[in-house]
Amino acid sequence: MPRQDTGDLLQGTLGILILKSLVPGTAHGYAIARWIEDAAADVLRIEEGSLYPALRRLEDRGLVASEWGVSENNRRARYYSITAAGRKHLRNEAAVWLRYSQAVTRVLRTEPAVT
Repeated sequence: MPRQDTGDLLQGTLGILILKSLVPGTAHGYAIARWIEDAAADVLRIEEGSLYPALRRLEDRGLVASEWGVSENNRRARYYSITAAGRKHLRNEAAVWLRYSQAVTRVLRTEPAVT
């Protein structure tokens, strides 16, 4: 399926997608973006211009922590990890998102009544 413009969707959900990507462990920005794209079967595209400001906002809110390290390409990279507060936030927001998306799916699958 070709990639579509997902700016509106990501505006409200990029934070929880990032948090989800960090559940298994620490990752740098490029790995976070690739994981989200792979998990979404390339329907979502994560641009650097959205990713890094979102990571900064999550860090400012105490939902992720970061430290400098060396990537597998021997380059200096910032590595991010989810905090305890980030895990709690992810659980809460994921539950809201799942309930919301299920409701939208129900509406889209329901045939409108003919009036």
